[in-house]
Amino acid sequence: MPLGIVVAIVWLFALALAYPYLPGAQTDAFKGLSVLVGLMVSLGASSIVGQAAGSFTILYSRTMRVGEVIKSGDNEGVVLQIGLFATRIRTLTGVEISIPNTVILSNQLSNFSRNPEGQGMWLTTTVTIGYDAPWRQVHKMLIGAAMKTKGVEKTPAPFVLQTALSDFYVEYLLHARILDNGLRLDILSEMHAHIQDAFNEAGVQIMSPHYERDPAEPKVVAPEHWEG
Repeated sequence: MPLGIVVAIVWLFALALAYPYLPGAQTDAFKGLSVLVGLMVSLGASSIVGQAAGSFTILYSRTMRVGEVIKSGDNEGVVLQIGLFATRIRTLTGVEISIPNTVILSNQLSNFSRNPEGQGMWLTTTVTIGYDAPWRQVHKMLIGAAMKTKGVEKTPAPFVLQTALSDFYVEYLLHARILDNGLRLDILSEMHAHIQDAFNEAGVQIMSPHYERDPAEPKVVAPEHWEG
């Protein structure tokens, strides 16, 4: 417990013991004033008590620890300190920010440092490609781009899931394993660059077409192109 909190508790305890011996402590006016002051302190300290309760909830629920990479709301970074009233994190751009504990508790908290498979995390990104692109070819290009990215683990190997067959396009979700959570955005940026290069070289557009009218010919993939 911080030293300031201990000192405050000692002073409050001493004041409670000394109260009966104060001059005029037994008069109705003094008692009424005491009630008024107590009410004012209670109302004014409600937010402070809420912040303190939030810090204990965070600490004892073990949702995050110092050194872990988290995301709370729009803020993402490494936890520097979990204080009594606020949590300090250093963002991936090097900016140190302080987030009130009640704000953290009221928002969804993502902890990128917790993974049942051990150190690291699965990095994901999504592309939407039209149905006229062979899906096997798209898988190969996405996996190849991930394998070229520095920081992506070769074992377990990257893989692709087709998460949706939408009206106009297929959604492909690329999974790649990384070990350094702190470089997540840097690795993701490089992987996106490799994906763009791979699709440009193959002449496949990264776009989500929208329906306006029936095409002159069905937009399907010919069997000779199925293997990509």
